[in-house]
Amino acid sequence: MWRPGDQLPGEHALCEQYGVSRTVVRQALSELEAEGLIVRRRGKGAFVAEPKIIESLAQKLTGFYQDMSERGLHTITQVLAQEVIPAPANVARRLEIPAETPVVYLHRLRFVDDEPILLVTSYLPHVLCPGLEHIDLSNRSLYACLEQTYGLVIARGRRRIGAVAADSEQARLLGIDPGAPLLSLDSVSYLADDTPIEYYHAVHRGDRSQFEVELVRIREQGQVRTTLRSTENDLPNSNELL
Repeated sequence: MWRPGDQLPGEHALCEQYGVSRTVVRQALSELEAEGLIVRRRGKGAFVAEPKIIESLAQKLTGFYQDMSERGLHTITQVLAQEVIPAPANVARRLEIPAETPVVYLHRLRFVDDEPILLVTSYLPHVLCPGLEHIDLSNRSLYACLEQTYGLVIARGRRRIGAVAADSEQARLLGIDPGAPLLSLDSVSYLADDTPIEYYHAVHRGDRSQFEVELVRIREQGQVRTTLRSTENDLPNSNELL
């Protein structure tokens, strides 16, 4: 039995092993690839695909670290940058602060079971979390730190998901080929009084990540509307797609 990451025998060997034609083998491999069960690497052959890490698009706003821990997955964080910078215009707009306002810039590479899975860049108003740039977040949840150190509890968030191609730097850090598909996630998180506390941009490996949502049908005064909620926790009006 082949395990994730194992290389499959070549087409000729598969033909002999199963007593079928090369056409049948190629068709079978194409179907397996389309279903995401195998991956083909140019010049190397076909390999059993690693299972995708499923995340809920409408999470409980506990953060990636806690979300993965609750699923029994071991996470490691490599902090690539952690400093105070003037807020770029696009960041300031999302955080609803003047441009050039000091923000904590946090750039991290996240691993799941020792495999690089996503790159995430966070920006937080420095005035709300002074000294955050000096706190070790290599193996600690950012959201837990905000709650325990600053008493800041994230109440809701707005998220946008898309697809992008990996640039050379992203590919190097994530261990993938340049141009490989990435899932892009942009989010703004808010405190209970609607103060923006964090803007982040994350890119997840397309070959190892998958988002799931649950759609709930709600009847309201004779009408029917569909809302999005987490499969783990009901969060009405807390995770809106931009």
